[in-house]
Amino acid sequence: MKRFAPWFLIALVIALVIAVVPAITPAQAQSQSAAPAAKPAPAAHPHSTAPHTDPALLHPATLTAKSPDVYEVTFKTTTGDFVVTVTRAWAPLGADRFYNLVRHGFFTDAAFFRVVPGFIVQFGLNANPSVNKVWDKASIKDDPVTQTNHTGYLTFATAGPNTRTTQLFINLGENAPLDGQGFAAFGKVTEGMEVVQKIYSGYGESPDQAMITDQGKPYLDKNFPKLDRIISAAVTSPAPAPPVHTTPAHKTAPATAKPAPAQQ
Repeated sequence: MKRFAPWFLIALVIALVIAVVPAITPAQAQSQSAAPAAKPAPAAHPHSTAPHTDPALLHPATLTAKSPDVYEVTFKTTTGDFVVTVTRAWAPLGADRFYNLVRHGFFTDAAFFRVVPGFIVQFGLNANPSVNKVWDKASIKDDPVTQTNHTGYLTFATAGPNTRTTQLFINLGENAPLDGQGFAAFGKVTEGMEVVQKIYSGYGESPDQAMITDQGKPYLDKNFPKLDRIISAAVTSPAPAPPVHTTPAHKTAPATAKPAPAQQ
């Protein structure tokens, strides 16, 4: 019997080990073999604007939707927010053009590149030079002037008769003399005019419109870094239907001496 004692002791030790070490279930084994869960990606900053151009903006001839009779556009800018209310009956062609530009994001990242205190603040050149190029000759006919260019009224800039494209200005003062020069207001700032009045004016009329047209945002960022810009502009009332993307087929506002707002 003594010859078997060692084997009996070995068997006893094994039994004790099994009793002490807890069993691992199949579910536990699967859990332990799985890779750690990936950390969730950080949320985007609420004011971040990833560079993106709506392809429809490269085909101006397709953007001809008729605007509502009255609609509101909310501008979010580096100075603050303001709201423009457009009344189509004031200038139907201008109201329709503005509506289509807004719906397709034309004004995203666009700068207020010409500010003459007490007179006008001008904008409407795209951050992307490729977009500026195709809109440069996409003019619309003039509307009859039905409204005076009061403080806060929104009007297209021109380079002469029937040359309105994308550039606009907001009147910072009472500019009735512009009425007789064919500048047809089509909307007015109904909220946030104090924001509009604070848009940076330190560069005056220095930014070159031809350079903005040809080089876009990089030109302004390098040479005029303090310019305020539009973060986004959106139709907020009434809520528009999603834009339909189809594949088709520079200008100056009034000078300090108050000549007509014009496009180059």
